[in-house]
Parts: sequence; structure tokens; C-alpha cells
Amino acid sequence: MGHALTAARAALTTADVPVGAVVVSPEGRVIGTGWNAREAEGDPTAHAEVVALREAARHTGEWRLSGATLVVTLEPCAMCAGALMLARIERVVFGAWDAKAGACGSVWDIPRDRRATHRCEIVGGVREDECAGLLLDFFADHRL
Repeated sequence: MGHALTAARAALTTADVPVGAVVVSPEGRVIGTGWNAREAEGDPTAHAEVVALREAARHTGEWRLSGATLVVTLEPCAMCAGALMLARIERVVFGAWDAKAGACGSVWDIPRDRRATHRCEIVGGVREDECAGLLLDFFADHRL
């Protein structure tokens, strides 16, 4: 989660919401890193998770990331939950819960839905206070 938090802080340089993600190989190596880049790239799909998944796929030369773990500072949204399922991610570890748009247990539970084409393990609340604090500080500064 420390790597994901470092990535999240990188988003602050571009005025993006500070969310960071890393993809960890089954052997425990970071093979993809991403942070929100929607503002920087003008791309609505440039969420931290999608950026990290793309980098991991380039690193491995495979779109299937079987056995890999996605670590992210904020519970993935529906788009990201769909992307991680399609990438065959085995486990998702996230920090802060997202009561507005979370799709890994809060609002929806897409990766564990019995109808899903691929299901994965979900672990939420890891270093939750740190991850949530980064977001709360960001929004406090932007909603004055």
C-alpha cells in the first residue's frame, strides 16, 4: 500500500484526485503503477487502476494478469472493477471505502457477483485512515 500511496501523491502535481494503484505479480514484484490522470490526459478512463493495469499488461506482454494483485488507495469504481475482472486479477487490496461509487463492496460488489465471468478476492480497509486522509485533505482544499 505504501507504493500505491506514493503513486497517489503524484496525482497531486496535476490537480487530479489523489488515487494511486500498483499491480503486484504473483512473485511479489510491482509490474504496473498508476495514478489518476484524467485531468492531465483529458481521458475519462485514466483512473489509477486502469493506468496500472495497462502498464502491467505492457510489462508482461499479456492482457491476462492471472495471479496478480491490484493494490489501490480507494475502492475501485464500476469501470475499474470491470477492468480488473477482465484482466483476471486474483486479488484486490484497497485502502479507503467509497460510499458514493465503490464497486467492490460498498455500493456494488461487481468482482464477487455470482454472475461475474471472473471473481476475485477483495480485501478492503488496508491503511484506511492514511488513504482516506489523503482524499479528505485534497477535497478540503478544493471545496472551500
